[in-house]
Amino acid sequence: MSKQQRAYPQYGFWSGALFGTVTGMASLLTFQYLFGILRRPRLISKAILLGEEEFDNEEALALFITAESLRSGIQTRRLTARLSKEIVHAGYRNFSESWARDFGFAAYGLLALKQYNPVKETLEAFLWHQTHEGQLPVKLHSVDLVTRFLHSFFGREQPNEMLLKPKYLSGHGTPSLDGQALLVIAALAYTQETGNSTFLKNHWAELKLAMNWLEQYRKGPEDDPLLHQGPFADWADSIARRGRVLYTNVIYWKALSEMAITATRLDLQQEAIHYFVQAEKVLRAINKRFWRDDRGYFITSDELTQLSSSGNLLAIAWGLAQREQAESILQVMEEAKMAEPVPTRVVHPSYPRKLIALENILGGMANYHTNASWLWIGAWHIIALVKTGHLDKAQELVSRILRVIVQDRQVNEVHAPNGKPLSSRWYTSEAPLTWNAGMVIYALRIFESKRQEEHKILHLLNISRE
Repeated sequence: MSKQQRAYPQYGFWSGALFGTVTGMASLLTFQYLFGILRRPRLISKAILLGEEEFDNEEALALFITAESLRSGIQTRRLTARLSKEIVHAGYRNFSESWARDFGFAAYGLLALKQYNPVKETLEAFLWHQTHEGQLPVKLHSVDLVTRFLHSFFGREQPNEMLLKPKYLSGHGTPSLDGQALLVIAALAYTQETGNSTFLKNHWAELKLAMNWLEQYRKGPEDDPLLHQGPFADWADSIARRGRVLYTNVIYWKALSEMAITATRLDLQQEAIHYFVQAEKVLRAINKRFWRDDRGYFITSDELTQLSSSGNLLAIAWGLAQREQAESILQVMEEAKMAEPVPTRVVHPSYPRKLIALENILGGMANYHTNASWLWIGAWHIIALVKTGHLDKAQELVSRILRVIVQDRQVNEVHAPNGKPLSSRWYTSEAPLTWNAGMVIYALRIFESKRQEEHKILHLLNISRE
């Protein structure tokens, strides 16, 4: 035995004992954690299994499924021990929480269905958590990312009895510029639809503060009004597109425009002028920075020349794109078959693999934001076609979307190029997804309104001929 061993005869024993104790405690805590998840109720299918014979036609069945998929996301949640509100959740399996971005789009459909209270109370919940600087949460949630994933992986419902807490950064550590602007747009759409002037007056200062917060991301020269974002910071949060991004800035322009219109309605002339001027600057900068005559569409960002459908279709639907631009964009998308088999594909051509988040590659979902299709984009595609007078083509997309919904018996999150819900060993497409459902409802409302208007005009013309 060496001198060192004789001097410290029990060193190995105590270190081993300590290691065993720590390992045992860690194992016990892990067991309790996983056991707590496994004790939760099992996930149940939200698929609507009613037969087609119970409805007038396939379209009526699809509309019923879509409306139920949207309503299923409305749940009463607690913000404090004594304060509860009706909150619109993004989904059920993977996203049983309220995301600013998802809600911002889903609100269009909820307002179309006259589901005013959940829109109002979800807005109030986000505004309640606004920071002094003006930032609104990326989402309101109860469990962390790992716990949420494990609930989904083991097929268990997430605990909705817990308090909702604000989260201000995404899983990639970035704020949500588009989510921030979409909440402003949703609030103004709600007040316009309902005429709730009290809500508007109570929250006008908060909406202005939210817009002021966005201005810090105008990081270019003083004459550059566009927002700059970090990687993984917008709806395509598995793609490292950064800098000036078309989609984000189209939404920013829309928020500025709606603030200007609302300020005019409130007789706040100086504020109206301010927002109108800012919106015009952003519009001009978008055209200068992103439009490419040789390609016939708005490119994705400073660094990416792909046609990203979301930004281009929003530009058409909201009136940012001029008529010639709109026609060109829709033509390029048609030639690229971006609405086949499921409307509509995210981007053409796909983003390079180096920009895709590692977790998506490892999880077998590398095409989540590339050649996969999302129904909310398909909905904006329908609206863009309606706005440009292509009702026959809009009808084709309507029929295709409704057929997919009846096939799936619910509104799925994302579809693979083969037309089936996208899934892998580690991830299953969310179903239902309120974002998609809300936008489909809204697009169908726009389409039906235009179709009835056309029928009325034709009827009047026939009468005049008689």
